[in-house]
Amino acid sequence: MSKQKKARALKDTEAKAVASVVQTTPRKLNLVAQMIRGLDAQPALAALTFSKKRAAQDVKKVLQAAIANAENNHSLDVDRLFVAEAYVGNSFRLKRFHARARGRGVKVVKLWSNLTVVVRERVEAAEEAK
Repeated sequence: MSKQKKARALKDTEAKAVASVVQTTPRKLNLVAQMIRGLDAQPALAALTFSKKRAAQDVKKVLQAAIANAENNHSLDVDRLFVAEAYVGNSFRLKRFHARARGRGVKVVKLWSNLTVVVRERVEAAEEAK
């Protein structure tokens, strides 16, 4: 016996991609994710390509994966895609110590993140009226 098939969490016009362990703090990654929320897919890729933030490379890879998932797995039109959601969550934390003066140690916490990007196909105004 196998498990029952789980119902799809997203709508038929949506596709998702996830990066589960990104070596960037959630706060820094969220600044880049905030840049692309609500943008069309191609302008969002252009904005990430020319961004000076290091985290933009990771967000760009996940956005490209979401666009590829939409095109190949769900047969959505790439020209009508936009970034519906881009959110960041905490992953694990590495706890380290730095040696300091007079025999003391200072705790250093290295944060990692999870990134999720959901793209959705834009519905035309004429189709909404029907």
